[in-house]
Amino acid sequence: MGTRRNSREVALQFLYQEDFTLGPDQPHGYDLAERFELFCSLFQVNKKARSYAYEILQGVSTEIKRLDQLISEAATNWRLERIAPTDRNLMRIAVYEMLVRQDVPPQVAINEAVEIAKRFAGDDSPKFINGILDSIKDRLEHT
Repeated sequence: MGTRRNSREVALQFLYQEDFTLGPDQPHGYDLAERFELFCSLFQVNKKARSYAYEILQGVSTEIKRLDQLISEAATNWRLERIAPTDRNLMRIAVYEMLVRQDVPPQVAINEAVEIAKRFAGDDSPKFINGILDSIKDRLEHT
């Protein structure tokens, strides 16, 4: 497994944890550096994967409202809160990469999210994630 894939998986696991540990007054990104360092030490995260994972987490935290808006618009008939946390966070990572990372082609971001979903999410998740992300990619290309 490549370092970037490993970084995306680390970011997913951290974001998943955030869904259950952040208090109502704590925004995403709250004390990120300190909490990410603790997370890495507790779960023995590969040192090579930490840098890109942290970049993803910073970006997702900064852009979360925009990411969630794009996902909500593409996920017709699904409220964001009803989307499984793993699926939602995988899509946040992929949409962040599509929007901001010039070194990650949109199709690579989508494929990575789908492959990680096969490992961490439910049986229907890869198709669901692929459909939502494809829709977002099309919207971004036409704006």
